[in-house]
Amino acid sequence: MSSITGLPFDDIRALLRTMPGPDTQARHDARHRQEELTKPSGSLGRLEEIAEWMAAWQGRAPTVDRPVVCVFAGNHGVAARGVSAFPVSVTQAMVENFAAGGAAINQICATYDLGLKVFDLALDVPTGDISREAAFSERDCAATMAFGMECLAGEPDLLCIGEMGIGNTAVAAAIFAALFGGSAADWVGAGTGHDAAGLQRKAAIVQEALDLHAGHLSDPLEVLRRLGGREIAAAVGAILAARMQRVPVIIDGFTVTAAAAVLHALDPSALDHCLFGHVSAERGHQAALQRMNKVPLLALGMRLGEGTGAALAAGLVKAAVACHAGMATFAQANVANRD
Repeated sequence: MSSITGLPFDDIRALLRTMPGPDTQARHDARHRQEELTKPSGSLGRLEEIAEWMAAWQGRAPTVDRPVVCVFAGNHGVAARGVSAFPVSVTQAMVENFAAGGAAINQICATYDLGLKVFDLALDVPTGDISREAAFSERDCAATMAFGMECLAGEPDLLCIGEMGIGNTAVAAAIFAALFGGSAADWVGAGTGHDAAGLQRKAAIVQEALDLHAGHLSDPLEVLRRLGGREIAAAVGAILAARMQRVPVIIDGFTVTAAAAVLHALDPSALDHCLFGHVSAERGHQAALQRMNKVPLLALGMRLGEGTGAALAAGLVKAAVACHAGMATFAQANVANRD
């Protein structure tokens, strides 16, 4: 995927036009096996659907041997205006915490035997303050998307995408408002823990950004470059690269869903290889999922980020694939299939 590094949005659109679809024969074979396993048909519910979905996108009997959680970290100029309850220095501190193994995502990855990669996206150079200027240029945005594509270099067979970035729930809310309509107040939530006054200030600043860029938001990629951030652009690139390489993806919470929404706005089928790990407690996440007709796997009231919801959902995907691959068939177990 590195051949498009630094190129503008035309190259991204070209990739969207060549996205591979699911392997219908692999899906058929997986469904046939489900009918032969020692259980009533459909009794594992969505776990059966997940196993078939994995087969369709991997193009074979599904496996999860090389799962990885990729966390993209970026800083935002708009954070200086107080849209978060924490300073931007926390982003770097948390990246160091990830490296030291001290974060929630480290514990979840260890529990479910998931790899973890953390990408520091120029934390010392925040993107532009979206309430006063575009986040970055088209070329820089496309280059960041291409950088995100590099997370597939290790050839994972399941990709979970997370993020870290103080102020990025404000940025995500701006993206949702631009793509789906409504005011900033419809999409802005408490983020890292705003009180009522902080929430009102955050909504006002996001509305300033929407008003500033109004008239330039009909193109989803322009929405991304004007209102987005490096971790969001990198996540867009990662999702698209996974599609091109037929790697199933699990999307994390509010902010990564904003990245997914950009691709959905370009082509709703661009997310067919994605599952949404959870619905977060952040205001607007459920509404965004509903706009895209996506049903999350988990609803645990979480709003931490870091890829934690996606990583937890990966445990369910691993269980679904293990049942599919490891259960005995009726013939193997000498159990009568039907009366």
